[in-house]
Amino acid sequence: MKTSLNWLKELVTLPANVSELTELLTLAGVEVEGVETHGVAIEKVVVAQILESTQHPNADRLSVCKVDDGSGAPKQIVCGAKNYKVGDKVPLAQAGAVLPGDPSAGSGQVFKIKVGKLRGVESQGMMCSPKELGLPDNVDGLLILPQDSQVGAPLSELFPADTILDLEITPNRSDLLSYTGIAREVSALTGRKAESGKLKAEIISATSGAIAIQIDAPEQCPFYTARKISGVKVGPSPAWLKQKLEASGIRSINNIVDITNFVLLEKGQPLHAFDANKLRGGIQVRLANEGEEFLALDGHSYKLALQNLVIADTERAVAIAGVMGGEETGVTESTVNVILESAYFQPSSVRRTARELGLISDSSYRFERGVDPDGVLAASQRAVELILELAGGAADPETSGAGNAPDFKRTVTLRPGRCSQVLGTEISSERVDGILTAFGLEKSGDAWKVPSFRQDLTREIDLVEEVTRVFGIDNIPGRETARFVGSTPSDHAHDRNMKLRRQLAAQGFHEARTLSLVGEMVAAAPPPQIQKHREAPTSSSTIVEGDNTPFEFQTDGVLRVRNPLTEDQVVLRPNLLGGLLGVVANNTRGGVKSLRLFELGRVFRAGEREERTHLALVMTGASADKSWRTGIDRDADYFDLKGVLASLGLGELTFEPAENPELALAASIKLGGRMIGCAGQLWPAKARELDITTPVVAAEIELPAPDATGKKYRVIPKFPNVTRDIAMIAPEAIQHARVMSVLQTGGEPLLAGVTLFDVFTDASGEKVPKGQKSMAYSLTYRSIERTLTTEEVNAAHARLKDRLKAELEVAFRE
Repeated sequence: MKTSLNWLKELVTLPANVSELTELLTLAGVEVEGVETHGVAIEKVVVAQILESTQHPNADRLSVCKVDDGSGAPKQIVCGAKNYKVGDKVPLAQAGAVLPGDPSAGSGQVFKIKVGKLRGVESQGMMCSPKELGLPDNVDGLLILPQDSQVGAPLSELFPADTILDLEITPNRSDLLSYTGIAREVSALTGRKAESGKLKAEIISATSGAIAIQIDAPEQCPFYTARKISGVKVGPSPAWLKQKLEASGIRSINNIVDITNFVLLEKGQPLHAFDANKLRGGIQVRLANEGEEFLALDGHSYKLALQNLVIADTERAVAIAGVMGGEETGVTESTVNVILESAYFQPSSVRRTARELGLISDSSYRFERGVDPDGVLAASQRAVELILELAGGAADPETSGAGNAPDFKRTVTLRPGRCSQVLGTEISSERVDGILTAFGLEKSGDAWKVPSFRQDLTREIDLVEEVTRVFGIDNIPGRETARFVGSTPSDHAHDRNMKLRRQLAAQGFHEARTLSLVGEMVAAAPPPQIQKHREAPTSSSTIVEGDNTPFEFQTDGVLRVRNPLTEDQVVLRPNLLGGLLGVVANNTRGGVKSLRLFELGRVFRAGEREERTHLALVMTGASADKSWRTGIDRDADYFDLKGVLASLGLGELTFEPAENPELALAASIKLGGRMIGCAGQLWPAKARELDITTPVVAAEIELPAPDATGKKYRVIPKFPNVTRDIAMIAPEAIQHARVMSVLQTGGEPLLAGVTLFDVFTDASGEKVPKGQKSMAYSLTYRSIERTLTTEEVNAAHARLKDRLKAELEVAFRE
């Protein structure tokens, strides 16, 4: 919101300089985005009238003018502009004037006016263009002033110097979208009294007056008022009104419309003026009809939807409620009778209509954030008084109204000493009471009555925050700025995620960040979402209820955006791999041959209506940098990917073969018996579609809840270990994980480790029978209390062999 300090200081005493004010507002949460200087504050620049103009005797492009600057003696000025005529009034910089750009004035080149000769003809000053005066008007030539300007008057009287603050108002502080609200804020922050007497007006209550008003959509419009002013004279606004509007970024139109905009800025309540003679019958507040079109004041025609609220007469819509009036009933120079609208519209209704139509106005901006219901009648009365003063006419004695204004007044309890307790420093009760009273609250015991214009104050901590903004965060002693609090699940999740990032970066992975909104094709990439699936599916598309959740390559139930910006952002991503594979493709097309990428982020489930954290990995290209020393020259494969996942410390992961049409080699990943993801290699044809010529292995898992117990430490063994090997013939279907499970769950206390060091099959059946395989394990035994004897090791080894033979039906090789 653009805020004129000239206007603001009429309502409250401001700090001595602008920088002090901007710092005060910023520290209080009202961000100052920019500071602009308007107007002219240059000495010896006056209004002059051109009396005579002749051709320069020695220059074709120059003229010699005689001007009256009010000094009593005409001055001779050499001028190069061509956009003037004799009789025009223009700015004249007299000798000694320092125009913008002089070093003594702040910056730029020296530009001091002196008496001198131009091509042999004396010039006693300079007639100025807007640019030379630092004004924004883009005029090619001199600045032509109004004919009623007084000759000899300082130009600063026509263009008073002003400083404009561009304030960024947060959505919860709708009370600051007016000069009254900002003045109240500055008054509370500085402790200086606001000139509130200038803002009060006698309010005439709304009744069922002469104007028939019918509200057919009370949910969208709880309260509507209108008042008729007859016999007005529409014309230009006075200079003071134009200056206030233009300083606030609003263009002057005519005195009636300007008054409604003035009250909008002053009080924050949008108003609208109708030409009463163009309305047909009474006023009806209703929802738009099917296919109804509306011609707005901006000259564009809008097709309305059924949920759009309109103001209508008996025949057609005459305004889009809270957004913009209609061209057919707007106030023009021929308007004699005016109906002034002031109402309260539901913020959500105005916001939806403005967004759907792409029509944002100063009124909708305020209605969307919520205006003060108690200000509806006060603003109407203020506007009526100004109309009678500036446009004449007579107002109806009563304000017609329908409905009831919402009551947003509430009472919030603030316990004694609570501010001191929260802030960690002593703040007296008198100081607290003074601050809250300055913000417009009224005390009643331990309770505070919150006015309707402060809809953001609903809890005790909100009142503490108001006190803090005035007291100042920088006034709280440093030793009290932070206190120890216990870690939360969010803290644990953050720490776990950062640990994963560091681990993956140490293994040569680069982190990618993709958009949460993706296209339909990206959402269908493997794996798009987790679906419930039976333990041993006969088909990858079979979906039944169950506890295990392998990945399924379907897009049913994804969350779609109702009004997407582009076709590439229509679905909330159900997986990470879709976007990550796109990153791989882009890098490959850019010439990168080997890639290790990961992404850690949120995915979205339509069925469960929830978000979950996933980790996705992609590897393609060489498994390691080739060199003369290592001689490694192979592409990354499924086992490289499996090793990376196993090294992350998420728990005891198990990998089982799975059927998946999207992957040539597919495996489901389990943690504690629960399916958490899948891994595998893309079909070569799928990889070629992404312009990738090397194998692509990928995995995506749902991250389990973080472990909050912290690190666990073990004592370094003091006693030596003993190793025994086992070589056995087992069915090909037996998995390594199954063997490990039998060994580790056997309850053997001396077993310290198991390592698979050989797997052998023979398709001919000569060395190993067909359908069988040879598996060789190294078993490590150790005690933390003593050195083991040979007999103890042999006994433990024999027990484990017996357990393997009993549960897995294996035969041991000698």
